[in-house]
Amino acid sequence: MGFEPTLEFPLNTLSKRAPSATRPSLQLINSLHDSALEKGDTLMSRFDEFIRERKYLHNVSPHTVSWYSHAFHWLPSESPTQDELKDTVLRMRQRGLKETGCNAAIRAINAYLHWSTGSDRKCGAGCTHPRIRQLKEPHIILPTLTESQVQRLVNWKPGAKKFYDRRLHLLALLLLDIGCRISEALALRVSDVDMDNMLVKLNGKGSKQRVVPFSFALRRALHRFIVDFDRKPESLLFATRQEINVRRMTALRGMKLLCEDLGFDPPARTLHSFRHTFAVNYLRRGGSVFHLQKVLGHSTLEMTRRYANLVTADLQAVHERMSLLSK
Repeated sequence: MGFEPTLEFPLNTLSKRAPSATRPSLQLINSLHDSALEKGDTLMSRFDEFIRERKYLHNVSPHTVSWYSHAFHWLPSESPTQDELKDTVLRMRQRGLKETGCNAAIRAINAYLHWSTGSDRKCGAGCTHPRIRQLKEPHIILPTLTESQVQRLVNWKPGAKKFYDRRLHLLALLLLDIGCRISEALALRVSDVDMDNMLVKLNGKGSKQRVVPFSFALRRALHRFIVDFDRKPESLLFATRQEINVRRMTALRGMKLLCEDLGFDPPARTLHSFRHTFAVNYLRRGGSVFHLQKVLGHSTLEMTRRYANLVTADLQAVHERMSLLSK
């Protein structure tokens, strides 16, 4: 049942919002980019210079570098005109990219276009360089787990000696209890967990660390797993028995199989739905949206509000209490 040892392939990210498994198209783009550098090809020199500055001066992550590389392959040249930028968006849409995927690429392209001007100030209304306007995105209700589904996950009892099942169950409990990103969970080391104070140190986006509390129930599960399988302080908490880090897609496969075995269909964006579920229930039980922002690691309150949209049942309950027709 538990997710198996990691597969030996790299994980690529097509957008900062929606990480994806390996795709031949992205692998081809990256291989051509690398071969061009080896041959001293100057066609991509401006792109390479931008990425190099972002990597070494702004300390962006490898996923961000991959995001830039993928976005730039849509551009016809290093200095596109406004008409060419318009055609770029049309080609994205014709190839089937959704609004969110287009906007992810547009943000990277606009950052490059502003950098190309040599200006040190932040891009704004006074900038005259070519740029692409963001597409209007549909506002959809983010998927969450129902209370019944949460109870099935929490109450699942894997065999005491089944390492992969125990690890999968602990991952589900962690995601539900602290609402962290799957990338943050898979990067956790045993030494990041403070059992005495029930705090865990997370390494978030942009190399930003934060410390969040966890429950006594999760402390008990963490302690049992660490002791039963002799996890060392320097070890990754969710590594394989061979101390190999677990990939996102491996964890996703295991979690989907677990949901199906427990009798319900895995929700859309399965792993991220745990984070949405945490956010909604945090507010539903009286938590502050400002505290939630800190726990989730959001730099702006706007993103927290997107995660924290209350479900229809909450709105119905409030309306019933507030309605002038209710006694």
